[in-house]
Amino acid sequence: MDGRRGRPGTEAKMNVRRRRRTLLAGLATAALLVSGTGAAAAADSPAPAPTGDGARALCKRVPKIDRRIERALKRLEAGADVRGSVARLRQRVDNAKKAGHGEIATYLQHRLDVRTSLVPTLQQRQKDLAGVRSWCAAHGNGKAAG
Repeated sequence: MDGRRGRPGTEAKMNVRRRRRTLLAGLATAALLVSGTGAAAAADSPAPAPTGDGARALCKRVPKIDRRIERALKRLEAGADVRGSVARLRQRVDNAKKAGHGEIATYLQHRLDVRTSLVPTLQQRQKDLAGVRSWCAAHGNGKAAG
């Protein structure tokens, strides 16, 4: 008898259980380490190279891209009463300067500079997209491309 419960062999069973728990905990830790390094190795491996240029997907999205560019240009070129327009932001810069809020005026001026530079960029994208649209029409919406 082992003195705990008065049954013979209880101490041996406790040792087996303890060893089993230790073994399972060790195996679980090893599995976590192996899966963690496997995920890290997978994250470090380079992505496969693209097989095509994505012409089919781009041809499919041309109408949506065109609407999006037109909507953005319309907003940017609108008057001071339209949120997001260059004119409205220019008015806010002027108001901040008149009120003597130098830091606010500087911040808004930098935003105005960026927003103003968007207009020629979007206009160039619109021209480029017109070329893509004609290419897609001539090539079966990119189905012939790889």
